[in-house]
Amino acid sequence: MSTTQKHIDFHVEAIRKDFPILNREVNGKPLIYFDNAATSQTPQQVIDVIVDYYSNYNANIHRGVHALSQEATDAYEQARIKIQKHFNAKHAHEIIYTSGTTHGINLVANSFSSLLKKGDEVIVSALEHHSNIVPWQMLCERTGATLKVIPMNTDGELILSEFERLLNANTKLVFVNHISNALGTINPIEAIIEKAHAVNAAVLVDGAQSCPHIRPDVQALDVDFYVCSAHKICGPTGVGMLYGKEEWLKKLPPYQGGGEMIAEVSFEKTTYADLPHKFEAGTPNVCGGIAFGAALDYMNAIGFDAIASYENELLEYATNQMLQIDGLKIYGTAKEKTSVISFNVGNIHPYDIGTILDKMGIALRTGHHCAQPIMDFYQIPGTIRASFMFYNTKEEIDTFIAALKKAVMMLS
Repeated sequence: MSTTQKHIDFHVEAIRKDFPILNREVNGKPLIYFDNAATSQTPQQVIDVIVDYYSNYNANIHRGVHALSQEATDAYEQARIKIQKHFNAKHAHEIIYTSGTTHGINLVANSFSSLLKKGDEVIVSALEHHSNIVPWQMLCERTGATLKVIPMNTDGELILSEFERLLNANTKLVFVNHISNALGTINPIEAIIEKAHAVNAAVLVDGAQSCPHIRPDVQALDVDFYVCSAHKICGPTGVGMLYGKEEWLKKLPPYQGGGEMIAEVSFEKTTYADLPHKFEAGTPNVCGGIAFGAALDYMNAIGFDAIASYENELLEYATNQMLQIDGLKIYGTAKEKTSVISFNVGNIHPYDIGTILDKMGIALRTGHHCAQPIMDFYQIPGTIRASFMFYNTKEEIDTFIAALKKAVMMLS
């Protein structure tokens, strides 16, 4: 996010009232929730949609002729259209409901199995979450393709000159996250997509960490696949989306077999349903899909420009305060980053600091953040990660800094 942005009339105290969980205490202290990169909190407006669904029109969808089924189907498909418009997909059927980002990645990886062969190459980046490493390793093991890695520098940025060197006529797929969950680095995905397309490679972008902070335009990006999870965007767990260009989704075989994804079934042969149902086997998370749409409504009502500007202020404020602590080192100092700070203090184990901060009511994450290659690059066991959302405050950061200093003193 640009350091020149300033928020205007961002009423964080009014926004905080929408989140019931922010009123609770942990260990006798007011909750300070700085684990947003793992999952965001859910506003009452989305909770109300979930309660309304189960209270008034809970039913299986698409197959029922009765009123409840039709109401549920309409709400579920209207939510798909909301998702389509939010990401600016060309068609609603390019939006595939999934159980989350990991499901979307695995769907693409498994469907590509029939399209790759020995000698083909797949590229991932050094900044990936395990969910965007392991499925491609499994794909390469099945097909004989080779996995290659875009290296990173000590600031936590990808080395694009090395990416260009890796690209060649054998490159079939490129996979990269939009924002690093471990470091907060915003990757230059526009350039990555353009360079990959120059050698006719398809590109999947993991948007799990970007979608809470920015509003991706998949047509402007010209990306082939984009995945995200609702629970990072003030929605429920267990639901997400895969965007895929229509031509790719038609080309790929189904990932799972079952009900809903078929056109005709006999013991001799099965034909598959049209998009998007071809990739949506079984009874879906109906309530989750509807609530996903409601979460996007909520965040768009606040506005992503306002969210980005305010969160950037939080990032700058916290970074400046933290750098005053002796021995504190921040990992991930990219020029373009979002509101995530990964750090350690001296030789103190991250888990020990995290445990003490929890006793003070402060929730953050410790460990390798499912990004172990990044930790190996820095030769550390893990980090403490504080990640901010638009409902956090500078006052919370002040309390966090005081608690962190106390924890360091106790452990030194």
